[in-house]
Amino acid sequence: MTSTISQSNKRLKQAVHRSKLGSIDGVLERLFTFVFKGLVYPQIWEDPEVDMQALQLKEHSKMVAIASGGCNVLSYLTTNLQEITAVDLNHAHVALVRLKLTALQEFPNYATFYRFFGDADASANIQAYEKYLKPAIDAETMAYWEGRGVTTRGRKRITLFARDLYRHGVLGNFIGLGHFLARTYGVDLTRIARTRDLNEQRSYFNEELAPLFDKRLIRWAFSRKISLYGLGIPPAQYESLAAEGGGHMAGVLKQRLQKLACDFSLDENYFAWQAFTRGYAPLNVSSRSSLPRNLPPYLQAEHFPDLSKRSSRVRVVNRSFTEHLDNQDANSLDAYVLLDAQDWMTDRQLQDLWAGISRCARKGARVIFRTAGVSNILPGRVNNEILGQWTYDEAESKRLGKLDRSSIYGGFHLYIYN
Repeated sequence: MTSTISQSNKRLKQAVHRSKLGSIDGVLERLFTFVFKGLVYPQIWEDPEVDMQALQLKEHSKMVAIASGGCNVLSYLTTNLQEITAVDLNHAHVALVRLKLTALQEFPNYATFYRFFGDADASANIQAYEKYLKPAIDAETMAYWEGRGVTTRGRKRITLFARDLYRHGVLGNFIGLGHFLARTYGVDLTRIARTRDLNEQRSYFNEELAPLFDKRLIRWAFSRKISLYGLGIPPAQYESLAAEGGGHMAGVLKQRLQKLACDFSLDENYFAWQAFTRGYAPLNVSSRSSLPRNLPPYLQAEHFPDLSKRSSRVRVVNRSFTEHLDNQDANSLDAYVLLDAQDWMTDRQLQDLWAGISRCARKGARVIFRTAGVSNILPGRVNNEILGQWTYDEAESKRLGKLDRSSIYGGFHLYIYN
């Protein structure tokens, strides 16, 4: 396990470190990698339903995706595609996805699975781990979840599932800090869950949330690059995002939160529930509509039997996207999911990545990614001999970006291999 963590940390440094240690940016980059070594995303913040519209996955499809918290990788299995390889530089994310896959294979029913990963806040989850998961998981995954860390205050990491997993990890702590700051100004973020329709959601945002971004403390806090480490945003990505708001991050975050709070009914947006209530909507709460979309697809009851059968189609590896592609056959892949990882990359890293993507792509292969800012970051940075093999579907990218319920990204982008 020590060797695995060491290799993971080395890859993370290679991905993030651009500046010399003695510089301010160099210090910030190294602080970011320190924060990013542990669990960052208990839940992934890209909308899998948008992804699946863009990817048009078929039964023969083979794909590579960045794993993160695994919600999207497992949700893609609802399409019955042939094979997924999930890659991630973060060993904690690898351990989380492997735990989810083992649970799909070993848990006796949906109720146990949902209690573990949906509620993630019951002592019975630890009993389920001991009975069903511990005997079945691989040694590295067991070492991680049986291990103890500073952030778990000396307790085994597996106990997070008895203490509300979604209130932990870097993202969980960031959301918790947001709730704390709001409370200091008398604003209860959970109150949005009591609204009855979109009009009431919009009134809540305009009357209670929007004024927060004019507060001096909040504007000062978000003017610091370190402020968005909780969203997994490194210094280079912060600069791109701030540029969209005329150099001030508070205005950008206000726009993104407005989309989250106002553009989608709470009945169909589990991202809003996570942001405003720090968990998924309770299953016993009567919905304002018949749409069962308050959960990621992989957590919805109707998909559990199929996902249990298909879970062996997912392989999870602790390496970079480019490193993985270097070992794949030419003309062998149909879909690629890069999340927002390219916002971290230098031009050289982007060039190497897209060379590998192009070499491995079958005709009609699709690549999707998100960017902190609105603009497509690839033109002018990736050699046209490589990028020219792909068609950028700008209209579809804009359409799907508007549908992304997580709302935290400025741009959604779709490329199709010619």
